[in-house]
Amino acid sequence: MKRTNSFIFRIFRIPIKSTRRLYPFLIVLFVVLFSALSSKAQDPQFSQFYSNPLYLNPAFAGTSTVPRIVSNYRNQWPSSGNTFVTYNISYDQYILGMKGAIGFQTLYDKEVNGNINTVQSSFVYCYHVRVNDRLFFTSALQAGFILKQFNTRSLIFPGMINQENGTITDNYAIPVESGQKIFPDFTFGMVGQQDNVFFGFSLGHLTQPNQSILEGDRIGNLPMKYTLHVGAKTHDFIRELFSKGFSFSPNAIYQQQGVFKQLNLGMYLVTNSITFGAWYRNNLSARPDAAIGMIGYSTPYMQLGYSFDYVLSDLSIYSMGSHEISLIFYLGKSLRKRYYYNTLRIPTI
Repeated sequence: MKRTNSFIFRIFRIPIKSTRRLYPFLIVLFVVLFSALSSKAQDPQFSQFYSNPLYLNPAFAGTSTVPRIVSNYRNQWPSSGNTFVTYNISYDQYILGMKGAIGFQTLYDKEVNGNINTVQSSFVYCYHVRVNDRLFFTSALQAGFILKQFNTRSLIFPGMINQENGTITDNYAIPVESGQKIFPDFTFGMVGQQDNVFFGFSLGHLTQPNQSILEGDRIGNLPMKYTLHVGAKTHDFIRELFSKGFSFSPNAIYQQQGVFKQLNLGMYLVTNSITFGAWYRNNLSARPDAAIGMIGYSTPYMQLGYSFDYVLSDLSIYSMGSHEISLIFYLGKSLRKRYYYNTLRIPTI
């Protein structure tokens, strides 16, 4: 075991003296992964992954040199008449005295024109460990609650339809009453970076809470959500077309929740003020799910991004794509480099 550990530390060039600071990370990592392997509804999804960092992985808290406010809006399938609209807002900042970061996040999701509404609100604590000048890790725990509201009054059940003339009658006992349910929710995440390569994972809904409003419903548990992500940022290039320099950033994100599996492969072209992005999404089937195009504009104080999902699956006739907008505000002055432990250099669109 000692030989294996020293081999791993040599791969990442971790000084043996620095490994003591990683012991809490390793203990939590093995415990969480063991519980995940022993366990078995789908969350709202966003296409601008890094413009909603705490939603992708709470361990991104504090990975900006200044405090930031992140807001997101997604309108999925607006042309179908049964829209799925999601709003998100979050705040995070690095705190020197804690050698870590805190964050807050609130999400509101409206499904099928408001028949199902979800509110998620949570607090994030993220601890940062700087191993050396080239390698560091962050680890975060996100804790909060989820409120589910079900509105069945606007739904039409088969028993409400007159089989002779097709009219709808109100003289029918609806089998499911409107209601709401609130329950606690927890997520764990880790992020690391060596040089220009960043990587991480998160485990959402650790307790797999029951979200059903039906008494005795044993299949209403919210499945655990697994997220794995890896990316890199190339060195800056100087060309006449981009006189201020530009870089590329390839990325891959895998997510699984219950039977739902999704692989996202993307590439960013990053300049000082403009970022272009293209992603390919596949649900691990023969036919791709969607192609995503993005564009963003940034200044030292804010960033604005827009993306469009062009559906390639069998739902293309019904869905007509999705629109997403992100707006990020950067507050205050940047921390001095000698105090700043986490230097993640990732595109945020």
